[in-house]
Amino acid sequence: MFTGLVKEVSRILEIKNIASGKQLFVESKDLLHDIEVDDSVSINGACQTVIRKNDKGFFVESVKTTLEKSTLGLLRQGDMVNLELAMKLGDRLGGHLVQGHVNGIGAATSIKKIGENYELNFSLPSELLKYTVLEGSITLNGISLTVSAIDREAAAAQVSVIPHTWKNTVFNYLKTGDKLNIEVDILAKYVESLFYKGGKSPQSVEKTKKSIITEEWLKSQGY
Repeated sequence: MFTGLVKEVSRILEIKNIASGKQLFVESKDLLHDIEVDDSVSINGACQTVIRKNDKGFFVESVKTTLEKSTLGLLRQGDMVNLELAMKLGDRLGGHLVQGHVNGIGAATSIKKIGENYELNFSLPSELLKYTVLEGSITLNGISLTVSAIDREAAAAQVSVIPHTWKNTVFNYLKTGDKLNIEVDILAKYVESLFYKGGKSPQSVEKTKKSIITEEWLKSQGY
């Protein structure tokens, strides 16, 4: 579990193809002393397990599913990435609860500087729109942000980013058209699961739309 507060921006030193996917060698200076083998590290919002380390950085293995569902498969040697270590019990939750499970890939559609802040518009998969609400939390490339606008017809949303966050994350290198790892707020998924009968999958929920919230149910709850 993470908070979406990036602790280091670092460089991909090496990428190797392996049988299960790709092995990434990630440089680290600020966090390396706290990283141990088997630790979980968020790399641009994707939770990865450290398999070994040296005095320059650490190694992870990204399996085929991760490479397909996130932008890790698009990384090249020399690319910059956001890093965050898994939170400890008792840590301050400065962002929001982030699992490090990428739900989909979007893209930056426009970047506009307004005063000292940055207005970032981005596309997102249409199936993630139902988990996206105004002033709700969303994670882009591992960064905890607040949704400031939504265009449901265009399957797009907007966030406002303060200068500190922009300068101290990979957003500092972001260009229009760049791909973004997106993780929606896990609380929205739990609410959806509770609202529908029988523990059905999101796919079956979309087909049936059989919510437990009926007039009778509301009356039974005192409404």
